[in-house]
Amino acid sequence: MKISYLLQRVLNMNYRAMLDKIGSIHRKTGRSRLAIFWDMRACAVKYGAGYMDYDLFEMYSLTPEQRDTYLTRGRNNELVARYNDRAHMDELGDKIKFNAKFTPFLRRDWVPVTGENREEVLAFLAHHPVFMAKPSQGSCGWGIEKVNREDYPSPEVLYEHLAQRAPLLELEEVIVQHPAVAAIYPGAINTVRMVTIRGKSGAVYLVTAMFRIGNGKFVDNFNSGGMVAPMDPDTGTVIDRALDKQKNLYVNHPATGAPIQGFTFPDWDRAVALVKEAAQVVPEVGYVGWDVCFTPEGPCLVEGNQFPGHDIYQLPVHTPDKIGIMPRFRAIGAAEAELEQ
Repeated sequence: MKISYLLQRVLNMNYRAMLDKIGSIHRKTGRSRLAIFWDMRACAVKYGAGYMDYDLFEMYSLTPEQRDTYLTRGRNNELVARYNDRAHMDELGDKIKFNAKFTPFLRRDWVPVTGENREEVLAFLAHHPVFMAKPSQGSCGWGIEKVNREDYPSPEVLYEHLAQRAPLLELEEVIVQHPAVAAIYPGAINTVRMVTIRGKSGAVYLVTAMFRIGNGKFVDNFNSGGMVAPMDPDTGTVIDRALDKQKNLYVNHPATGAPIQGFTFPDWDRAVALVKEAAQVVPEVGYVGWDVCFTPEGPCLVEGNQFPGHDIYQLPVHTPDKIGIMPRFRAIGAAEAELEQ
């Protein structure tokens, strides 16, 4: 790992949280706290794994060969630095810029709230009595509201309320998801996170796919009460149980009883084609986590993440063979090397 990255991690580390993790692992494994600390340090140097990765991926129970298969935070940061040009990352990170750039992939109406486009916003409100209001910046579903026009005395009053958040707000038509997906949980738009790599050759590779499912809230984000389940990226089939942040596992959705494990997404081939085409729009950002929704008319993009994350794709309960996702990235690197020859 790069010395600069390790130094930054040391300077910014929450040492109290690290000691809490060491204590938790000590109680779980019986190993001495000092031995755990030194092993954590070794994993940080060799694999780019912080104490959170060490605990989350249960690296204390892995062999060196198994540890080397995990995409850690450090390795993920290296992939972002390798494939994503910082000068262009805001084209995905800012939702207003993203929607403007990827409008053909959205399949829904949207409008920014700039504070200077009152009539445009009012026209949107006239057509969409219920809509989503999203901050242009943010993650994990933070700040997203589902707004009902009828909760306000008039569209003009609603506009004034929305304009207070200008110019960092955009409005979107509520997505109608495919009935088969809605049957699993109708209270949220349940998306699939599809991670792609665009190599220097221009070829686009689908690395992995994870089903993100709402549970009690109108967002599906894992860190906001949702659940995740791994998928076979070749077939679009959910291959294991759904997991929530509290480590509860579900074969069927707890609210609807609908099967999760074994579900196959409609129009999967079209979804794969969609993200591969979208990956060519901003070629300077080659490592992206796309959130894809499935509608009766076909798949559409919800957003693109220029920091795709690394944790949900290789959780211990979903990796009984104790093999992480790094081999897929290495295979892509090898394929790219062959194309360059």
